[in-house]
Amino acid sequence: MNPSSAAAHGGEEPQGSIAKASSRPVSSVAAEVAAPAAASVAPWETQDDDGLPPFRRLTGPEAQALIAKERTVSPWRVIAVQAAVGVATAVLLGLLWREEAVAWSALYGAAVVVVPGLLMARGMTSRMSSMNAGVSAVSFMLWEMVKIAVSVVMLMIAPKLVHGLSWPALLATLVLCIKVYWLALLWRGR
Repeated sequence: MNPSSAAAHGGEEPQGSIAKASSRPVSSVAAEVAAPAAASVAPWETQDDDGLPPFRRLTGPEAQALIAKERTVSPWRVIAVQAAVGVATAVLLGLLWREEAVAWSALYGAAVVVVPGLLMARGMTSRMSSMNAGVSAVSFMLWEMVKIAVSVVMLMIAPKLVHGLSWPALLATLVLCIKVYWLALLWRGR
């Protein structure tokens, strides 16, 4: 507070604070403030929130080594396993219920997952989809919409295509085939 504002507020400034501040040279005050900053580096400059070193760009050989180390799962392998799970479930349900309609319903449930998955895998593995990051992102969104649309249409026409449709068998097989995606995450983790 300066003396005029102190008088306006009805108080007085302590005499010693003005004298102390004005008696010290500005360079010594700046040196005191700068000394701790120079002695210690800010934590955000040496570590991120997880305590890891800051991000740095990889060199070409480092990037190739990382790609070689990372395991990828082929979308074709995932679809093949989904189809196998679907066929096995259809056979099992057909044998348990001894009804052909239940087996066909389960098989159709597998097809609701596998056919759209095939379309998306074909679209995402095409040369056009891997041109650059922007094209890949748009391609992913486009093929995901196609996948969802084909799945919905297949579910809508199921009663017309499968006579004596068993919705529980269809949906149970559909869910089992979708769960194969979780297995694919485990394959990648090994």
